[in-house]
Amino acid sequence: MISGKSALRAAALAVAVVVADQATKTYIRHNVDLGSRDGVFPGVEIVHVRNRGVAFGLFVNGGPLLVLIGVAAVSALLIFFATHSRRPLVWLPTGLLLGGAAGNLIDRLHHGYVTDFIDLPAWPAFNLADVCITAGVLSLLYVLEGPPRHAEA
Repeated sequence: MISGKSALRAAALAVAVVVADQATKTYIRHNVDLGSRDGVFPGVEIVHVRNRGVAFGLFVNGGPLLVLIGVAAVSALLIFFATHSRRPLVWLPTGLLLGGAAGNLIDRLHHGYVTDFIDLPAWPAFNLADVCITAGVLSLLYVLEGPPRHAEA
């Protein structure tokens, strides 16, 4: 049985992530020249790149297969959420992962690529959806493993 409160929180967070992600990508597409770089502060640059692959630019020619994999991953996440919605904080990784995946899927379906714009040294450019996906995975690990338990004497 799905917890209504948990589902509402996950949905609200997912919507907030999609809105913020799409707003930042739209700003970049309209205000930063493709391929340009602008230092924000030491070690961080704003860039405008088009990623036709997945993480680290892998599978550049994946096309519809990448969309299918994304839909499958989101479906698996929804099934997990439906069966674990009463677990404390499960709404947090669910909302972050759904919002991040949806943000990048919207780009892929609408533009045929994902707009990336944050560049750190020795790391491929990424976007807000990617940050939320990473935070979602980390928070999912926390939810699954729970807070550290101390051994009883």
